[in-house]
Amino acid sequence: QVQLVESGGGLVQAGGSLRLSCAASGRTSSSYAMGWFRQAPGKGREFVAALSRSGDRQYYADSVKGRFTISRDSAKNTGTLQMNSLKPEDTAVYYCAASIGWIYSTVERGYDYWGQGTQVTVSS
Repeated sequence: QVQLVESGGGLVQAGGSLRLSCAASGRTSSSYAMGWFRQAPGKGREFVAALSRSGDRQYYADSVKGRFTISRDSAKNTGTLQMNSLKPEDTAVYYCAASIGWIYSTVERGYDYWGQGTQVTVSS
């Protein structure tokens, strides 16, 4: 089992930045791929960013490419999502996820463990 806890969400003006963190505990001795997804009000959950199990490859949704950066500190079992140039359409609950079985995944079914989510609100 892997437990994930997100933090760092909040309210920010358009153009601003936020840094989300995802703390992992439990069976973290196994390597795992990491992903971030988000769910806006009235919409389904969508892929945002993914980091391969080895940590050497990053994948992004077109809507965030060039603005968001996914990374991980394996020594601290913590993942991060740096979000710059935020837009009102980035407003959503953001979830981190961990995949034991896949090298990386850009879809929900590729992930085994999920955090509870953290709210990000971008005002115009």
